[in-house]
Amino acid sequence: MPDFTSALYLGMRHPNTSLRPWREITTGMPAALRSPPIMQSVANAIAELQGCEHAVLLPSTLHLFFDLFEMFRRERARVYLDAGAYPIARWGAERAAARGLALHVFPHYAPDVVRHMIERHATDGRRPVILADGFCPDCGRTVPLAELIRCVRARNGYVVLDDTQALGIWGCLPDMQNPYGTGGGGSLRRHDIRSPAVILGSSLAKGFGAPVAALSGNARVVHRFITQSATRVHASPPSNAALHAAEHALSINEVSGDALRRHLAHLVQRFRRRMREAGLQGTPSLFPVQPVMLNPGSDPVRLHHELCAAGVRGVLLRQRGKAGPRLVFIFNAEHTFEDVDAAASAIITAVDRQLAAARYGIRYNDAQRESAVTQKH
Repeated sequence: MPDFTSALYLGMRHPNTSLRPWREITTGMPAALRSPPIMQSVANAIAELQGCEHAVLLPSTLHLFFDLFEMFRRERARVYLDAGAYPIARWGAERAAARGLALHVFPHYAPDVVRHMIERHATDGRRPVILADGFCPDCGRTVPLAELIRCVRARNGYVVLDDTQALGIWGCLPDMQNPYGTGGGGSLRRHDIRSPAVILGSSLAKGFGAPVAALSGNARVVHRFITQSATRVHASPPSNAALHAAEHALSINEVSGDALRRHLAHLVQRFRRRMREAGLQGTPSLFPVQPVMLNPGSDPVRLHHELCAAGVRGVLLRQRGKAGPRLVFIFNAEHTFEDVDAAASAIITAVDRQLAAARYGIRYNDAQRESAVTQKH
């Protein structure tokens, strides 16, 4: 069954036999007291990959953003939240807002709007902090990073990017041969920007398949975060299993990451070509999360069930600000061209069947839908 539900974009799974051995899964001590020796070397490698001065590792981005925005609350910063920001980063900002952080929401990727908001609040002397995603799979756009940096530069502010989607995929100088660019370092590498005003919060769980998070940026900010992080005081560091998986992922990325990204891009290009030929063009991006843009009258829920019955799995995702879900296919480097062709053919057949049913006034209710799925399985 072709399965297009996993966000392990580069197909990195890290079986235990592929990792260097470790003596213990966890230290049993908080990170502030003692961390595994491997942790700093992995953090240094991630910082170098992303184009940052320094990095610190945490168990998850939830821990990371909780601590980061609590630090900004204590420093009386004013945070501007992109309306399209990923929920986990948003939760961190909203938690701090419940404790007194000044928080404002601006439209998705709208630097002119947030610039005017910052100017209106300029007299209060608070440091402006903008939070946005480095890349948005929903709309297929990259963050307007240079414009956001200009919004905060005059007031010594920061741009915080949730770079989870970009890390491992986007890199330096995308071109025809390497559509995602090279290196997989994420947003700073893609934009060719090095700036002390940018702070990155990234999970390695998607692109690199390792359940660990990194806060990266200029050394002064990262060290300040380390001294104030409640997670490092009250929780263990990332497990040795996660750290060794991250080490393994970075090694694979250095040796064969660009080849994996090229293969992934070719898969996505093939799928998009098949969809375009069928009149089902999606977003303009080659990112491995590809929505299926259906014709009027097509039902994504019914289509999803029909595809599952045919042995092809995608993901139904809620759309922010819209009533119904949409059907998304997530590609990774383990897929083959045969997988892509099977998925595309199944989608086109199911869509054609829906349109024919609508043309002849055939209703397909929930009971029939469940019956069809049950009978097929």
